[in-house]
Amino acid sequence: MKNFWKSGDPFVWLTGGAFIFSLLMIAGLLFLIMAKGLGFFWPTDIAQVTLEDGSKLLGQVRGREEIPQPGSPIGTPERRRIQLQIGNRDVYGLDFKWVDEDRIKKTDYPQDAVLFERREWGNMYGFIKEILVDGKVVAGGNKESWIALNSYLPKTQEIYKEIKRIEKKEIGDINYKIESLRLEIRKIELQEAITNLSIQAKITNLEDQIENQKKLYRDKEFELESLYKKQNKDKIVVVTVDGREKELSLGVIVRSYQPNTMSWFGKAVLYLSKLWEFVADEPRESNTEGGIFPAIFGTVMMVFIMSIAVLPFGVLAALYLREYAKQGLIVTIVRICVNNLAGVPSIVFGVFGLGFFIYAIGGTIDQLFYPEALPNPTYGTGGILWASLTLALLTVPVVIVATEEGLAAVPRNIREGSLALGATKFETVWKVIIPSAMPAILTGLILAIARATGEVAPLMITGVVKLAPALPIDGHFPFIHLERKFMHLGFHIYDVGFQSPNVEAAKPMVYATTLLLILIVVVLTLAAIIIRNRLRKRYVYSAF
Repeated sequence: MKNFWKSGDPFVWLTGGAFIFSLLMIAGLLFLIMAKGLGFFWPTDIAQVTLEDGSKLLGQVRGREEIPQPGSPIGTPERRRIQLQIGNRDVYGLDFKWVDEDRIKKTDYPQDAVLFERREWGNMYGFIKEILVDGKVVAGGNKESWIALNSYLPKTQEIYKEIKRIEKKEIGDINYKIESLRLEIRKIELQEAITNLSIQAKITNLEDQIENQKKLYRDKEFELESLYKKQNKDKIVVVTVDGREKELSLGVIVRSYQPNTMSWFGKAVLYLSKLWEFVADEPRESNTEGGIFPAIFGTVMMVFIMSIAVLPFGVLAALYLREYAKQGLIVTIVRICVNNLAGVPSIVFGVFGLGFFIYAIGGTIDQLFYPEALPNPTYGTGGILWASLTLALLTVPVVIVATEEGLAAVPRNIREGSLALGATKFETVWKVIIPSAMPAILTGLILAIARATGEVAPLMITGVVKLAPALPIDGHFPFIHLERKFMHLGFHIYDVGFQSPNVEAAKPMVYATTLLLILIVVVLTLAAIIIRNRLRKRYVYSAF
């Protein structure tokens, strides 16, 4: 046994076991997130639960758990309950209800039960009674009404898309032009003497342009009003399981389906449709439903801006410390400070970004370049640029340390060979040392991306918001608007999970968003790893 311990085999088994345990924990975490997040989009069957007192509930079973029985004697039979998503929040006042299994008399799965996904008030569960067009019944009974619904609903959804296009694109462009013209007038008033006839004529011309834009705005308002009337003229009467009737406009329905009659293939197609909606659409219902595309866009754009800012500054700082600075007490202190910066809480960087970037730099930019917009700030408020630069400060110590290690690992004979061939110090650094250290530099960037993507605390005070009305990139000059606020996946998780008015409905969105955030981090880091490995193969030097 003594020789066995001296051989080191137990230590090998210990390290191997720790490695396997770590992998199992990671795999278990990912499995939990995937099961809770991706499973939500599967169209489960609608259950009709009849209780012992004769009352009925209709909805989808979302969970099952043991009922706590504190103080019960040993041998007490176990009791369980199910969580039923009954929807119809505008009728019942709640979306979910727990039902004890020992109170359930019977559970059925009616073929004619319909699930309506709505733009407001969450899901609606019930049975179709009739379809109304202009107040007249055009279809009655579940089967006939279901066929009519499938013919009318696509037309209504096209009208809704047209409404959104006009609101976001055409009316948005008009509002942008009106605001630009107003600011131009204000700028002229601040810079020129109003008594000058040419200046007055210019202002009058701009005011005429504003009036023309306002006329276009009123025309679009009239067009929207007619579209809304057209969208809301078609109605559907839904009967709940307890006999209540609810009249819905087809314009508020996102999709409707009867999961109890759908085949596995039909459910798979619907599942992919809902998954794509989650990735590509905008959020609705206080971010608890719909998609998260603005958050995905904001996260990726913030990471790219942060990478562009942190990489050159981190590499230049490391180059100075390793290649040019005279090694001594001061450089040692600087290195210690850099290493300590990596352990500073992220919220401290957020407070610094708020004071330095937003109030100092942003406020100065507003005073110098955007005085016509004051007191409304342009750059003197939170935005994606300031949030990205704050995260660049947060992660620059990681890049500095990794780059220094890479520079130190470049073989000495490579440096001396370059200098012996007549290259200057700068040429040696630029053409030999930096390319050789590039894998280590990219390793620092990978670590910076992995940390910055998931940070939330500094973003909360430097530019992230619950819902961004416009993306930082659009068709208006200068096309990239770094001063705009943005959405972020990490903050979206916090907001939905802890600030949502409907906690139970928000849980699946939290898991799905978490999974997507992990995938984005993996994709970004894998791209950097692939580039690093290619550079590593390119700059492998022989030991001889």
